[in-house]
Amino acid sequence: MNPRLDPHAASVDAIVPYRPEMLQPLVDLWRTSFEHGVGVIDPHPIEEQRQYFVEHVAAHCEVSVVLHDDAIVGFVASDAESISQLHVRVGCFRQGIGSRLVELAKSRSSGSLWLFTFARNATARRFYERHGFVVIAHGFEPTWQLEDVKYRWERAGNI
Repeated sequence: MNPRLDPHAASVDAIVPYRPEMLQPLVDLWRTSFEHGVGVIDPHPIEEQRQYFVEHVAAHCEVSVVLHDDAIVGFVASDAESISQLHVRVGCFRQGIGSRLVELAKSRSSGSLWLFTFARNATARRFYERHGFVVIAHGFEPTWQLEDVKYRWERAGNI
């Protein structure tokens, strides 16, 4: 099956809540998207990433999954204040999936959101900046030994 969406299609099939049976394909997508965007190979066992997702991401965030032809093509994990994770399947970029997910996170927010991305992920940085996020801090992520960037978005008129 080709996970690439038809660029002439009006929309993806559905945005649905994460379900536990989605764990393996979701984490596989997450890892591939992360490695592609950051340009590193994740040395951690995939089982550790699955456990991290269950215990730290899904346990603390609302996770929504984009399906197309029953395949996961993107997901967002967010709460009222932040976006913890937002990833789109490699090969499905620039088709509106990420935009729909960031808009969903904004609609669920308290009126502002913050997030981190790695400084070297120029594609993600441009994406968030196009969606109204502005840089508020630069830092260093010790696990990955990489510079990161903290972004903030605020709804117009939000006090």
